[in-house]
Amino acid sequence: MATPPQQIGPAATLPGVDPVHFDGTNINPVTLLATDYLNHFNEAIMLLEMLPMAPDCKEDFLDWRPMSYREHFAASHFKHRDLAIAAYEVADPAFRGLLDEIADHMNVILTAAGEAMRQDLSAHTVSALATAATRWLKPMVGRAGAVINGELRGESPSDESEAQDAVDALFGRAPEGASAG
Repeated sequence: MATPPQQIGPAATLPGVDPVHFDGTNINPVTLLATDYLNHFNEAIMLLEMLPMAPDCKEDFLDWRPMSYREHFAASHFKHRDLAIAAYEVADPAFRGLLDEIADHMNVILTAAGEAMRQDLSAHTVSALATAATRWLKPMVGRAGAVINGELRGESPSDESEAQDAVDALFGRAPEGASAG
């Protein structure tokens, strides 16, 4: 029998954050995190998915930049962005830390894919890279969503060195610190 996800108590006891304000928002009243942050990653994934059929999306993908949770909401038009930032500041460190860790891993993959795509690559290689990155990222977005919704247990995100090694292997590069042959 599976162990139920570990959860923290309601936000009612957190200073400066009134849980009544979470009604009608996508801020989870237990974790104090908002799923809107995942839109930042989903935008990049959508562009990667389009690349094999629409190579002109490459420039749009290359314009994508990593953003922290705070940066995303500060730059967003999300109606409850100030509340999302305030809630994040007092969120349980276990949830906030795990979400940040997953986001960091996704940023490594997206940044590595972007750096590779800035090279003189064939359309086939760009397509293969986009497809591989999408396969790595989608489960991570799902995992981040689970954390936002109160789940601390389960699979941890892929190790960022494994993701970088996979990108290096795709381009026939030796991993950092390894000899080329």
